[in-house]
Amino acid sequence: MALRVLVIGAYGNFGRIISSHLNRMPGVEQIIAGRDEQKLSQRIDELQTPAGSLLDSWCGDAMAPGFTDTLERLDIDWVIHTGGPFQGQPYTVAEACIAAGVNYCDLSDCRFFVNRINSLDEHAQRKGVAILSGCSSVPSLSSAIIDEQRHRFRRIDSIEHGISSSAKMPGLSTVEGVLAYAGRPIRQLRDGRPCDVTGWQGLALRRLPSLGWRLLANVDVPDMDIFATRYGARNLSFKAGPGLKSGAIANALLAQAVKSGLVRNSLPWARRLHQWGSRFESWGDGKSAMYINVQGIGDTGHPLSLSVQVIALDDKGPEIPSCAAVALIAKVVGGYRPAPGARPCVGEINVQEYLTAIGEPEKVHYSVRYLGRTA
Repeated sequence: MALRVLVIGAYGNFGRIISSHLNRMPGVEQIIAGRDEQKLSQRIDELQTPAGSLLDSWCGDAMAPGFTDTLERLDIDWVIHTGGPFQGQPYTVAEACIAAGVNYCDLSDCRFFVNRINSLDEHAQRKGVAILSGCSSVPSLSSAIIDEQRHRFRRIDSIEHGISSSAKMPGLSTVEGVLAYAGRPIRQLRDGRPCDVTGWQGLALRRLPSLGWRLLANVDVPDMDIFATRYGARNLSFKAGPGLKSGAIANALLAQAVKSGLVRNSLPWARRLHQWGSRFESWGDGKSAMYINVQGIGDTGHPLSLSVQVIALDDKGPEIPSCAAVALIAKVVGGYRPAPGARPCVGEINVQEYLTAIGEPEKVHYSVRYLGRTA
């Protein structure tokens, strides 16, 4: 029996990628959803192929009352929620899924949203459904990478990681979400103690193999809480930045304006920066990367350092956050059943499953390097 999957926001930046992958996946019946009837109709036309998995569509607001009834009427097995920004968004969609007995995952990278999803855990367990938040680059892929190499370490002391995107602008909701904490304090970890840094400040030049020098700044992610408990790290930091250095500088200036009180609401400026950034996409090289550096004590008792990098070429960067959900659904089609309950989406998929879901080895490269002694 085919798995019936509803993709919310299937015509958005990440929703398009996910719905395209699912449209080619055997064992899936896909229903796409969104609030814009015209965009939804156009997406239906794009997905209607003889071998496609598209079964139906639903035009409506998943945040509005009655969504539970819709899920039951459409006989949905899984919901993939791509409708950000998730900053400040309530758990309305997840709660409707629980009430309908439907499994759920979302693409949120909002620290508060992802790490508070366990407030729904008891209800989800009673209904026997999995509610997985943060099915994206962070924390799904970042944790999968460290999990894969964890056996090499007797102790992990510090994790420094980040993302440098290409110049191609993501969807507006993504930009609104990540700039919501521009100029706001972000809690990181130094020597086991909480340490506040300022969002989109702390600019640093970092040389990334195959990408050259990229300008990165402090960004908030769910990993800052998850990694402290999952790996026992005492030092945690995360930085990110757009492909063009001018974009990182613009974000930092907005952060300073917010911090000094000159700008009270970053949302209008996020929209302006999205427009301006879209004009200069052609100036980029199409390359993006996630990097993870881990330091600690190896299994031999000696200091050990791990350096991991995932590189995407030809503006394939958005495939990386999108394909966590694709990998999860492929695994479910293959017989995997996530344990009931509500939690961040870590430990559900491994690196190979993730890369297989992307399916473009010539454009997405994964490298692991160690410095030190291992058994």
